[in-house]
Amino acid sequence: MANYFISQGRDEIPRWREAFATAQCIGPGEASAHVAQGDLAWVVCSQSAWPALVSELAKAGARVAVLSYRPEAREAMQALEAGARGYAHVLSPPALLRQLEVVVANQGVWVPPELMARVVGGAFQALGGLEQTQLEELEVLTERERAVTLAVLEGQSNKEVARELGITERTVKAHLGAVFHKLGVRDRMQLLRRLSRVSGALLDTGQA
Repeated sequence: MANYFISQGRDEIPRWREAFATAQCIGPGEASAHVAQGDLAWVVCSQSAWPALVSELAKAGARVAVLSYRPEAREAMQALEAGARGYAHVLSPPALLRQLEVVVANQGVWVPPELMARVVGGAFQALGGLEQTQLEELEVLTERERAVTLAVLEGQSNKEVARELGITERTVKAHLGAVFHKLGVRDRMQLLRRLSRVSGALLDTGQA
């Protein structure tokens, strides 16, 4: 799997080369000629047409990650909806870039932990909440576990859930652990996929 960093003006960040010594930096117009099926294309979203480029590369069989100078949940959702499987800061350290590559190579999706709650909440709202059949799956949970699950799906962080329910963050994490175990998932994104039948762009993240 080759790594291509695609940016307007061929900007090259030194840590990209630190992460992947053989990576190549190319312009958007060169992407289709260089990026092959199975390659990882890192698209810098400073160009206005980046969603179309992400979609084109993803449909051609490339794995795509979007790099942003100002990461935020709405843009992360836009990237995932376009077909990206990763979203991170342009200046992410080499170790994080390599971690993202591993997750994506294993069919996962990587989003910064600090944005995960908002991304899940945005997807949940876009899907219109839970249908009766999905609600029935929550019957295996305790009342408090159901409350935590619904709050998480609405996009609340652990701290916000703790404040709303009058419990500690440690207790929220314990309830989430129990929920994940009972429903056979490992993180928020898988939980959303399991309960809301999320589209293929939003798969498991490889994150807890």
